[in-house]
Amino acid sequence: MRHLVRFMAAIVVAAGLAVPAAPAAASGYARFSALVFSKTAAFRHDSIPAGVAAIRQLGARHHFKVDATEDAAAFTDANLARYDVVVWLSTTGDVLDDAQQAAFERYIRAGGGYAGVHAASDTEYDWAWYGGLVGAYFRDHPGSVNAQYQVATVKVLGRDTAATRPLPRRWVREEEWYNFRTNPRDTVRVLAEVDERTYDPRGYSVPGGSPGMGRHHPISWCQPYDGGRAFYTALGHKSEYWTEPLLLAHLLGGLRMAAGVVPFHCGRED
Repeated sequence: MRHLVRFMAAIVVAAGLAVPAAPAAASGYARFSALVFSKTAAFRHDSIPAGVAAIRQLGARHHFKVDATEDAAAFTDANLARYDVVVWLSTTGDVLDDAQQAAFERYIRAGGGYAGVHAASDTEYDWAWYGGLVGAYFRDHPGSVNAQYQVATVKVLGRDTAATRPLPRRWVREEEWYNFRTNPRDTVRVLAEVDERTYDPRGYSVPGGSPGMGRHHPISWCQPYDGGRAFYTALGHKSEYWTEPLLLAHLLGGLRMAAGVVPFHCGRED
């Protein structure tokens, strides 16, 4: 949306008219607008209302606008142009039709932002473009031969992004730790990995437990994608996780990165 504002401002300046300075947010960051989308067509997470409420609270506290919907009809060119970032919050299954998918692709190609949270990677398996945007599809998580929720150590990789700067280098917390169908590390910038030596990563999809992802097991990453910006974090399964200050700081930084209001140190377009 800001690139459209800048374009219109340039026209006004060229016409010799004064352009008032955009008001700065009290937090010191540029204001932005976020659309939180949480439609589900498969498993539905009980934590979705807590996630929506937490993002609304972040918006109120840090001076960005938040709208929330589960209506896929929001995915039109005109409506998406109102937002700097679209947050896919624990979406699952096939949630958009062909026309809505095409509108979202145009939005990203025009410089829009995507932030995927937790089950956003368990979404739209038949839409290859979306799979590239999120970075990797969900495979499984612990919970058959082991505990579904486990405390593990997250290794934070680099402190030069808004999503990682607030975090300790070793972050110990409980989560439903996702395993992915592929490891995206060759195409994205990995922001955080979960250390499989600190928990039992075997997943439920294979009798006796599927293997983990090995030494480098990403759980958050970002990338420039098809003209836009993409951020993903696999965290946020339980409602109570949405009160964790570090999780909220991680997500806030990711939203700002995807919205384009802070530096996006995520790869080819740095």
